[in-house]
Amino acid sequence: MPILLHNPSSRRSFLKTTALGGVALVVAGCRGLAPAAATKGEWHLALLSDTHVPGDRVNGYRGFNPWQNLQNVVPRVLESAPEAAILCGDAARLEGKEADYREVAALLEPLAAAVPVCLGLGNHDDRGNFLKVFTQRPGTHPAVDGKCITAIEHPVARLIVLDSLLYTNKVAGLLGKTQRGWLARYLPTLGDRPTVLFVHHTLGNGDGDLLDAGQLFALTKTCRHVKAIFYGHSHVWELGERDRLKLVNLPAVGYNFRDQDPVGWVDARFRTDGVALTLHAIAGNRAEDGKTWFVAWS
Repeated sequence: MPILLHNPSSRRSFLKTTALGGVALVVAGCRGLAPAAATKGEWHLALLSDTHVPGDRVNGYRGFNPWQNLQNVVPRVLESAPEAAILCGDAARLEGKEADYREVAALLEPLAAAVPVCLGLGNHDDRGNFLKVFTQRPGTHPAVDGKCITAIEHPVARLIVLDSLLYTNKVAGLLGKTQRGWLARYLPTLGDRPTVLFVHHTLGNGDGDLLDAGQLFALTKTCRHVKAIFYGHSHVWELGERDRLKLVNLPAVGYNFRDQDPVGWVDARFRTDGVALTLHAIAGNRAEDGKTWFVAWS
């Protein structure tokens, strides 16, 4: 049966979508947006990355069980009552198998029944298998050949989840000429509110990073309404900045590569002037579990 990443009949449903220049305008409705949030002008999201869920539920790495980790995280995310959630790539364990995505979908089902869940693609994903399982996805998906992009909006911010999958189960990523061309045409038209980009791959100049990261930074340089780029891939929780752009490296849900890094997710409260980020570490280094950072837009 089709896997739905959002059940619009849910009593907590809050989104309505209208077409706007080829991208959906996702607006908070009265039923699902708490009065306090409306007063503060916030958009409350849950940010996850690198779940690495296997079709085989006992498959693990470095003593972590990614299937169990996501199973533990979903009720905690639900308890925080976000308005939507984003999974920033590498949903699947290693090779993006269809069985992996069926487990991901089953684990996310309680969350997806309450709020929209948007998934990006990373180097351990497989685009074809992903689309077989996630046949219906929230947000709007611009027509960019060979890429799965999601765009969603709120009065305080616009989010674009990009697709950096180049080869499955190889490290490097690439936006590619077609996706960069779409961004070059689209980004300059968006000046009414802060825009935030999500991409799976890290933004350095190494062989395992986003290979066209420099071109992405060039595209955003003249678009001052683009305020931040969120990414995963490294399984590290880190805040940075480049040329006024705020850079947020999300921790992994599945496992860390180094004992010093947390395993978990991030609670995000977007405002017109920045975003408050609270780390929820379920494993690994939990020293900063519950700590909040405010990242102000430049």
